[in-house]
Amino acid sequence: MEIKNVSVVGLGTLGTQIAVQCASYGYAVKGFDTVPDSYPKTLQKVKGMMAAMGKGPTVPKEKWDEAAGRVAVTADLGECLKEADLVIEAVPEVLDLKRKTFAQMDELAPAHAILATNSSSIPISRIEDATKRPERCLNIHFYQPAVGFILCDVMGGTKTDPEVIETARRFIKSLDLIPLKVNKEILGFCFNSVWRAVKKQTLYMACNGFVDFRDIDRAWMVFTGMPYGPFAMMDMVGLDVVYDIEMSYYNDSKDPKDLPPAAFKEMIDRGELGAKTGKGFYTYPNPEWAQPGFLKG
Repeated sequence: MEIKNVSVVGLGTLGTQIAVQCASYGYAVKGFDTVPDSYPKTLQKVKGMMAAMGKGPTVPKEKWDEAAGRVAVTADLGECLKEADLVIEAVPEVLDLKRKTFAQMDELAPAHAILATNSSSIPISRIEDATKRPERCLNIHFYQPAVGFILCDVMGGTKTDPEVIETARRFIKSLDLIPLKVNKEILGFCFNSVWRAVKKQTLYMACNGFVDFRDIDRAWMVFTGMPYGPFAMMDMVGLDVVYDIEMSYYNDSKDPKDLPPAAFKEMIDRGELGAKTGKGFYTYPNPEWAQPGFLKG
């Protein structure tokens, strides 16, 4: 199986990064989003993330910018998919929406095309039967390649052809990213399951008034040596995205302990979605965590 043409459905924070990452390594990339100006707006947000976090992509910034200009964005889903060898869905973390999108992808993409979801938590087994090609469906979950998170989960469904999984692994390595192969289905895949445990506990502590979120970030930064903490990371991902992911865990377990804190939901309702809206836990473009002296409080 050879991949030359990649189509990305959904050009939000991650979809845009995926599209540019693929274009940076010589793939012909087409992108689609229901919002006409999503791609240029998101490009600017991603560049802001790079500046705030002090980290860049796996290629020189100039090459990344050139690749961004080669992504062919179209408002016609059929046009986006008609030559695809691999389609990567990156729509919001809502199961019904993903199933609907996969059904459309299945109808419009060539018969040989591999269909992948970039879901942060939902296994492909819950989506694959929306298509007539479950053997060519899988999870390919990118993290944030434009700001140094060069990991990518790979997980098959109930009928995924092993060669499809191996093709996905080769594809990810061709992007200078690290494939994390999940051998047995688990909600959240590889590292995202670990990251989910961190998010759940830190949100519980901060949103219920036990500890100020800044002190949690300070402790994380000192303990790990990273230049930012969990709340800065959530701001970069987008708090609405984080909320949708946490709700997918709750919808799976129905355990009240998995329900995101009410105070966190109130932030979402106020439109405080993180770096992309200028305010989340921190205020952007010059967040506290990036300032000299932050660790000293």
